Amino acid sequence: MGALANPEVGKFLNENFVSSYQKVATFRIVGGAKQGGNVASYFCAPDGRVLHVVAGPVNAATMLREARWVVSTTEVAIKESKCDGGKFKALFRRAHADRLKNEHGLVVEPVLFDAPDPDPRSALTYNDPSGQPLAPKLPPPPIDGPDVSLRGKDLRAETARVAGGGMVLDRKGGRWALGNQGRVHQILAGHAMVKIEKVYGTIFENILGEKISTKPVEVVTPFPWLEHKGKGTALPPGTLGTIRGG
Repeated sequence: MGALANPEVGKFLNENFVSSYQKVATFRIVGGAKQGGNVASYFCAPDGRVLHVVAGPVNAATMLREARWVVSTTEVAIKESKCDGGKFKALFRRAHADRLKNEHGLVVEPVLFDAPDPDPRSALTYNDPSGQPLAPKLPPPPIDGPDVSLRGKDLRAETARVAGGGMVLDRKGGRWALGNQGRVHQILAGHAMVKIEKVYGTIFENILGEKISTKPVEVVTPFPWLEHKGKGTALPPGTLGTIRGG
């Protein structure tokens, strides 16, 4: 991700977070170029519960803004919750609901309780090709509708301009275009402070449109004989064209 190469982003993340990465989907490397796949950045508490997610590649300014929001919101939530875990969770879910309303004009009521885990054999889980359950499907809180303070604005036209927008429905069947980060806020208004192993499937499949997978990366070299250039290796029979040495 290009944002992570930015010195200011790197400095802030190093001062406030411990960074790691994990591959949760497969992709192909063809001739040295990556094909497919996507990326999501998770900001978590020390025990792996998700505070925030940046879905998809973003620029340095966006990454820095979201990282700073996590830190400042965490500081406020710790102070206001007085170290009560239930209150801290509720405050973080309300913070995501507030951002959905203030930045995207849509209203959800944050869910302040956690539903029981679904049966891993049910349709409410993401599975690998063998049927092995990988992660639960987390339902987003339903959208009540647009913020009434924006009634005078053409909200549909405004939200439709959001990059990466996907259609979402409100309780009355109204259709709204909502970008990746708006959909993250909707999900986390109901599931912030849930462990990352339960959140990542919904982010990767529902928001980014990718399939989570345990398959290894597939490396494809379309012209493998090029790797032996200068070693006296002949071209495969039937190969057409000219290969120029450098």
